[in-house]
Amino acid sequence: MAETGQSEFDRPEFLALLRRGDGGAYRRLIRRFHGSLVGTASAIIGSRAQAEEVVQDAWLAVFSGIGRFEGRSSLASWLFAIVLNRARTRASREGRLVALPTLEGGEGQERAVPLERFVPDGHWTEPPRLWDELDPERMVAGKQLWAHVQEAIEALPAGQKAVIILRDIEAATAEEACDLLAISPENQRVLLHRARGKVRRTIELLTDGPAARAPAPAGPVGPVPAAPRRPRGDLRRLLGWLLPPVPARA
Repeated sequence: MAETGQSEFDRPEFLALLRRGDGGAYRRLIRRFHGSLVGTASAIIGSRAQAEEVVQDAWLAVFSGIGRFEGRSSLASWLFAIVLNRARTRASREGRLVALPTLEGGEGQERAVPLERFVPDGHWTEPPRLWDELDPERMVAGKQLWAHVQEAIEALPAGQKAVIILRDIEAATAEEACDLLAISPENQRVLLHRARGKVRRTIELLTDGPAARAPAPAGPVGPVPAAPRRPRGDLRRLLGWLLPPVPARA
């Protein structure tokens, strides 16, 4: 996971702090990755409460095993591999493993964008508005918008949620997401496309519909815990695919 904002965690000096047991370094690591680790684990287990327990156990394993981390992958990939392996073990033991769908499975006929959004030649009837034109600070505070995005991601089907967390929040490559989730490249592509379509619709409702004028929620949305404050640049990166979507043909 080579996204620029994560590179600090792979620097030798930061890894040295972890190996020395530096509390500040571990707090930074937990603040940065805990939410995404829980979200991805919950997609495998089907229970956010159990996912929290799995991630807590995984952090203990990281603390005790950091000395064995050789840097053959990024630290983020190592963290996600530990959590997902433990999540699968826990889910299998309790008989609640959530199988990520194949293209032939239950999500096979789902469309990311309704057909009525396109004219017969495949172009948009009304193209989605560009992110730069939305000016989210003026319509909804960045923190409130991020809370709504979190809520939309949390409500996604298991496979879509896991893929969009890895690809669009953690900036994993398609190959890394396939390896971590044990899915095919085609499945990964379709799941990500559908997840992005659903989150895009949430943003459109917030910015174009009554939700854009609704009062801000008093606290975190639904079951999603309060997230670290993210700068607008990170929100732009997460929703970069809201900019020109590829026209889809029927």
